[in-house]
Amino acid sequence: MHKKTCYSITGVIFPGLILLLIPAFAGAADTGLENSGWISILPPLLAIFLALWFKRVIPALFSGIWIGAWAINGGNLFALWTGLLDTFQKYILEALADSDHAAVILFSMMVGGMVGIISRNGGMQGIVNHIVRWADSARHATIATYALGMAIFFDDYANTLVVGNTMRSVTDRFHISRAKLAYIVDSTAAPVAAIAIITTWIGAEVGYIGDAISKSGVESESAYIIFLRTIPYSFYPLLTLLFVGFIAFGRRDFGPMLKAERHALEHAAGPQANVNNPDLVEPMAGKPQRPINAIIPVLVLIVSLIGGLFATGEGDSLKDIIGSSDSYKALMWASMLAVLAAALISMAQRILTLEDVIESWFSGARVMLMAMVILLLAWALGKTTESLGTANFLVSLLGDGFPEWILPTLVFVLSAATAFATGSSWGTMGILMPLVVPLSFAILQVNGIEQPVDSPLFAATIAGVLGGAVWGDHCSPISDTTIMSSMATGCDHIEHVHTQLPYALLVGFVAIAFGTLPAGFGVPWWISLLSGAVMLALVYRFVAKPISPAD
Repeated sequence: MHKKTCYSITGVIFPGLILLLIPAFAGAADTGLENSGWISILPPLLAIFLALWFKRVIPALFSGIWIGAWAINGGNLFALWTGLLDTFQKYILEALADSDHAAVILFSMMVGGMVGIISRNGGMQGIVNHIVRWADSARHATIATYALGMAIFFDDYANTLVVGNTMRSVTDRFHISRAKLAYIVDSTAAPVAAIAIITTWIGAEVGYIGDAISKSGVESESAYIIFLRTIPYSFYPLLTLLFVGFIAFGRRDFGPMLKAERHALEHAAGPQANVNNPDLVEPMAGKPQRPINAIIPVLVLIVSLIGGLFATGEGDSLKDIIGSSDSYKALMWASMLAVLAAALISMAQRILTLEDVIESWFSGARVMLMAMVILLLAWALGKTTESLGTANFLVSLLGDGFPEWILPTLVFVLSAATAFATGSSWGTMGILMPLVVPLSFAILQVNGIEQPVDSPLFAATIAGVLGGAVWGDHCSPISDTTIMSSMATGCDHIEHVHTQLPYALLVGFVAIAFGTLPAGFGVPWWISLLSGAVMLALVYRFVAKPISPAD
C-alpha cells in the first residue's frame, strides 16, 4: 500500500480510536483534576505519538492541548467541543499572555533579526570566511562548531540561534549532515547553560532551590552555594559535553547519525537539507565582508546580558546578585542593544541603508516565526498538563518508602520523564523542585542523616532534577530547544530527534549506571565522572564506525 494512503487511513482510524476510548477515559477525568491519575499523561503522550507518527509537530501539539482541555472540562462528549474552544481561547492565549513567554518570543525574534542584519552586512560571511581558512576539513568544521557551542555559554536560546545560523554554510561546504550540526548545536546549548556559573538559567535554578528550601522550613546556606555543590553531580550535562567532543573530534558515528552522515557525503547538504531550511540572507553585493561587523553585535549581546543580570540583581556578593537577577529582563535588554549595535555599525560604514536594516531584520525575524508558533503550542500543552497534575501523578509513584541510595536515580528518571512529556526543562524544574526537596529531606532524615542540606546525597538529588530535565528535554520532540535547534540549523525536526535520540539515551544510561547510582552509595563524584567518561570512550571506540573510508 502507498505510504501516503497508509497515513491517510491512519489519520482517520487513530482519531476514531481516541473517540471510542473517550468513555473509558471519561470516568478517570470525572474524578477531579487532583486525582486525574493516568488521564493526566494522555495529552503529552498523544502529542508525542502523533509528532513521531505523522512527522508534523503543530497538529500533534494542538491535538494534545485539545485532549488536555477535554479532560479538564469533564471528559465527556460535550467537553470535546468546549475543550476545542478552550484550546485556542484559553490555553494558547494564556501561554502568549505570560510575560516570561513573551520575553522569550521577543528575545528570539530580536536575535533572529540581529542575525539577519549581520548576515546582510557581510559580517557573518566574514566570520565564515575566517573559520573556513582553519576549518579546511570536515573534522575541523565540527570542532569549530563544538568550540562555538561551548563559548556561547550564557543562554541556550542564543547558543542555538547564533551557532546554528553561523555554522550552517560551513558544515554544508564539507558535506556534514544537518542532523550532525543540529545535534552539536542542541547538545552544547542547554548542558552548558545549565551548569555554567553565570547564565540565564542561574536565576531560575537558584530561585527554584531557594523557594523549595524556604518552604521546607530549613535554615541553610544560600541557594546559590547549594547550586554550586550540585554542578559536580550534574552527570548528564557534563558527560554530554564530553561525548559531543568525541563526536566532533572523532569523525565516527553509529545508528541513524552514521546513515545521515554517509548520505550527506553523497548528496551535499544531506537528505534533510531542503526541509524547513529557511532562506539565508545574502550579503550585500560589492560590499566588504568584515568579521567585526558580526563580532561586535554578538559581544554587545553577551556583555549586555551579563550586565543586565548584574543590574537586575541585588546583594553584596556575586552569588546574591546573580541569584536574584531578572534573566528575562536582561535577555530583552541584551537583544535590543545587539540589534541597535548591528544597525548602527551597518549604517555608519554605509553598507546598509535604514531601509535595508529594517528589511534585513524582518527577514531574520521571519525565520523564527514557525519556531515561535511551535513554542507557543508547547507552552500551552504544558499548561494543560500542569492543570491535570501530570507531574504530581508522576511524583506520587515514588512514594515515601524508598531507601536513600536510590533517591538520586529515581529523581533523575522522574525529572527526565516529566521533561520528555512536557517538553520543558525549565517547567520541569519549576514543578518538581518544590516536591523533590521536601521528599528528599524526609527520606534522608528517616535514614539517619541529620543535616540533609550538607549531604552529598542531597546535592546529587537536586542535580538529578536539573540533569534529568536536560536529558528529557534532549529526547523530547516537543522540547523548545530541540525545536529551535532544528529551525536554526535548517534540519528537518523529526530527523533531528531521530538521529539525536540514540546518543542522548546512551549518555543518559551511562549517567545512571556510573553517576546517580554510585552517588547514592556515597561514591565521590570525580570517580563517577571518570568512570562514565571511560565507558563513553570505550563505547565510542568500539561501536562507532568511520563515516568514510578516508577516516
